[in-house]
Amino acid sequence: MRVAEGKVAYLFGSNEEIEVTRQAERTARRIQWSSDPCGLLACPHYAILASITMNIKKALVCLVFTLFFVATSGVQAASQSNQGTDSRYFVKSTSQFWKKSFQVRNVFDSGFTANLTDWQLKVAKVFGVEVTPVKRLNILATTVAVKKTTTKPVIKTPTSQIGWGVKAIYGDTLNDAVPSGGDGIKVAILDTGVLVNHPDLKDQIIACNDLSGFDSFVEESCEDKNGHGTLVAGVVAGNGGPMGKGIYGVAPQSGLMIYKVCNNDGTCFTDDVAEAIRQSVDTGANIILLSLGSDSESSLINDAISYATEKGVMIIGAAGNDGPYKNSIDYPASNVDVVSVGVVDEILVVPDWSARGNNEASTSYERNFGDLELVGPGVNIESTANNGYYTTSSGASMAAAHITGLAAKEWETYAKKPAQATRELLHKFSLDILPSGDDSDSGWGMPQL
Repeated sequence: MRVAEGKVAYLFGSNEEIEVTRQAERTARRIQWSSDPCGLLACPHYAILASITMNIKKALVCLVFTLFFVATSGVQAASQSNQGTDSRYFVKSTSQFWKKSFQVRNVFDSGFTANLTDWQLKVAKVFGVEVTPVKRLNILATTVAVKKTTTKPVIKTPTSQIGWGVKAIYGDTLNDAVPSGGDGIKVAILDTGVLVNHPDLKDQIIACNDLSGFDSFVEESCEDKNGHGTLVAGVVAGNGGPMGKGIYGVAPQSGLMIYKVCNNDGTCFTDDVAEAIRQSVDTGANIILLSLGSDSESSLINDAISYATEKGVMIIGAAGNDGPYKNSIDYPASNVDVVSVGVVDEILVVPDWSARGNNEASTSYERNFGDLELVGPGVNIESTANNGYYTTSSGASMAAAHITGLAAKEWETYAKKPAQATRELLHKFSLDILPSGDDSDSGWGMPQL
């Protein structure tokens, strides 16, 4: 008989029932003391003490998390002032609590990124949350040595509507005609943005997004205060402007998807670049141009490159301006899934500052990590400027832009695997550049129609 039933019997039952009730209560007390030797249940003042202790602990926990949320409320202002600093971290956690607490920026399979204060880093450490700094890249601007000899001031009209680089890519096929091609092909340029109302570019821009600012994604915004992105865009798809008096790129009918992933000083966080790669793939890009680099790899970008490759998107990367040393190709161009592009000048000679691969150490005409694949025109290249006019620059970025334009022009739309087929076509079109064969200086050579 349960104790509750015994109490009813005690109040209303017979003597036998009362005795049974008393025995049940004595048994219950013995069980209670055996399971509660401290007597908290039997001694009310101990129970009160335990309750007070527990409430103090709860209060402390609440205080800690209250302070935590107060601190995180000021993170946005702090992170805004820290743009371009080392405040960006990858948080290895999929917890919704930490995402909300740290104000997530970009989400990935194994975690997310956020701009964290020193206090937040300490809190994460206390709770055992793994955080690592997010690496940065830089646009591959002209080297100092080249600036001294080849960079020219902005001019209002182009010296030549069809630059020597475009002519070199077209070979003997151009004659008196203007460049054409790329219709229906989408080229994503991940850079410093673009001047969207430049007369030679405005009709080719089909998307304009900013992933570099305080907000992790701003649609229809990609202002280029640096100029690098506008330069490479003109090489790819300059269309001569509405009056036909501007600059022509290699594929003037291609559509440009602009992703501003670099700050105005040319620095770019790897998480923003990785996110832009994925977004451009998901929104239909055929080709992605990366004229940015670093000396070290990024797992976030590697994963994004693999994602793009699996989806059949071609990625072209500038090899860099760190020559003449072997193994000097910047990442991500060093990645085997990226078409790495070095530089040739107007007489088809590789300049000393163009990055070199390590091609001789591997099987000829087989792409390995760190190999140089192709070269393109990259010295004294005139193109669109971010003030609506024109300027001249040099560097691997210009070379990669020429090869990107050619890939858009010759895109193998009807092939089973268009990106792979187009890459093979570029190899087939390549004019051997000295030294002969697949070498570290020029790879397969310079593709030419």
